[in-house]
Amino acid sequence: MYTLKEVPVGTTVKVVKLHGAGATKRRIMDMGITKGIELYVRKVAPLGDPVQISVRGYELSVRKADAQMIEVE
Repeated sequence: MYTLKEVPVGTTVKVVKLHGAGATKRRIMDMGITKGIELYVRKVAPLGDPVQISVRGYELSVRKADAQMIEVE
């Protein structure tokens, strides 16, 4: 298993687990990123922050710190 931060551009992955607690985990879930959902990594900024993904039919930019909390397969 690895995190969303480590996924190469152009890859579709499935969310296995969300790490973190409290408001941060809740914010990630409110963005539509929940266990079992598929994410497509569209772009990564030159310095790795943010990561642009497609989730549930829309585009979303996720900070590197938040991407590390999303475990994928």
